[in-house]
Amino acid sequence: MKILIIISLLLIPLSSYAVEISGPDVTISNGQIIVNASLTGLDREFEDNLKAGVEKELVFYVDLFRVWHIWPNEFVSGKKIEKIVKYDPLKSEYKASSYDGLYLIKRSFRDYNSMMQWFLFIRDIRLINRKELEPGTYLVKVTVESRLRKLPPVIGYMLFFIPEVEFKVEKSSQPFAIGGRR
Repeated sequence: MKILIIISLLLIPLSSYAVEISGPDVTISNGQIIVNASLTGLDREFEDNLKAGVEKELVFYVDLFRVWHIWPNEFVSGKKIEKIVKYDPLKSEYKASSYDGLYLIKRSFRDYNSMMQWFLFIRDIRLINRKELEPGTYLVKVTVESRLRKLPPVIGYMLFFIPEVEFKVEKSSQPFAIGGRR
């Protein structure tokens, strides 16, 4: 029994995160629903690992839901943005990439602060044209995951007790109306 408790304590990450999402800020411009958000409150250990050359991956999920008062909210549309950063000590620069399902963007940063500004923010995410939506009340939910490791699916099922996510936070916008009166 004691051995089982010790093993479980060793496998569970001990650091607690006070990570929060700023925003999401939702605007409608030229008929497009546009979302901006950022991640704040990362602890010192996360930043030290990043500076030491440990690859970090953040996955941003930006989802649009139609709000129903009696039923659960209805998923309408969503985007997934994966951002990866790793420090290259030979070149003294950060290698970064962002993939949104269509476009792969690769960047290099020499300055840590400018890299973090890019890594923790999502800007001008175009979800859907409001003309495609029925009249009603909607909200945007942003979820951010920091992934520890990618295990092949078969091994992931067998080693289910090893965490694959460092932290996961989510936040919803204020409801907003599209179309007629609601």
